[in-house]
Amino acid sequence: MDDKYTSKLSPAVDYAAGVYLVIIAVLSILGNAAVLITAAQRKKRLKAPELLSINLAVTDIGMALSMYPLSISSAFNHAWIGGDPTCLYYGLMGMIFSVASIMTLAVMGLVRYLVAGATPESGNRFQRSTIGMFITLIWLYALLWAACPLLGWGGYGPEPYGMACSVDWAGYQNSLNDSTFIMALAVLCTILPCVAIVSSYLGITWKLHKAYQTIQNNDRLPTFGNVEKKVMLMAILVSAGFMVSWTPYVAVSLWTMFHAGGKDSVTPLVSLLPCLFAKGATAYNPLIYYVFRKSFRREFRELCCPRCLRTDLTHDDNGDTYDDNLRWQSSTAHNTGRNIRSATTLVSHSTPRHPDYPTGNR
Repeated sequence: MDDKYTSKLSPAVDYAAGVYLVIIAVLSILGNAAVLITAAQRKKRLKAPELLSINLAVTDIGMALSMYPLSISSAFNHAWIGGDPTCLYYGLMGMIFSVASIMTLAVMGLVRYLVAGATPESGNRFQRSTIGMFITLIWLYALLWAACPLLGWGGYGPEPYGMACSVDWAGYQNSLNDSTFIMALAVLCTILPCVAIVSSYLGITWKLHKAYQTIQNNDRLPTFGNVEKKVMLMAILVSAGFMVSWTPYVAVSLWTMFHAGGKDSVTPLVSLLPCLFAKGATAYNPLIYYVFRKSFRREFRELCCPRCLRTDLTHDDNGDTYDDNLRWQSSTAHNTGRNIRSATTLVSHSTPRHPDYPTGNR
């Protein structure tokens, strides 16, 4: 076995990492499978923006199915299994699903921003065919970047701890070829999507704030403040979840890129922990769905226990459930309320996994 594929960690740490990955894999597969199954059951009622959330679940479960079994078996083996061919495969899959994930989150944020506050009279600005075209472009974009190392621009290589593969970040110092690829990847697949995501959610927050200001003195709409807090919290979790999950991995990658010691400048354990932390993001999104979407909770309970379904909730035409006290009550604020309801429903429908993934493997 090539030394670069031998674990640099102790067997105890490898086994612990393997157990952790098993748990994350199971949660990710079951959680995202539930999202996909419930979406399939109500496919005729799905709104166009919801297709992006479904695509996000596909990237999560795709990563769990295509990558985690290899990393888990390698952890228990105390060495990477398969050598160069499987390393190339693992890096390729990681690039495809990571780029697809972050670009899906970026498009999702922009779509939310554009549609937030639209009146029912104006209709949905995005049809299914338009969102379907966006999703197709997202996957083509991901495949293009994943294929670049295969075509000679950039490369894949093992992580410093020896049991996973990703973009060869340390190659930044080795050649102009590697450095230009990494810089282009960082700008076009990490920085710009992140800027789009943060800007979109800030814009949505501002729209909702201004909309609720117009009715804050209306005594007949006492629940608007609670709804606003819920939407605000959801947007914050979407944005903060991405930052929290991936910042450690990005920081370690940048360190190996610019430090003179390259991969040797980071201890194996320090390089392992950010990767494990980032992998947990694939199991995060279904939890967000469950917490913030009553329709998903209802459909999930129906999937697990059809007889346990509550019958005291009603559905609006977007497929989400609302308590009676969230129905619009004031005829004087009717038009404004409809605008806000449209914005709130859109954000609630499209809430992802935990946002945004930076490029590279987890």
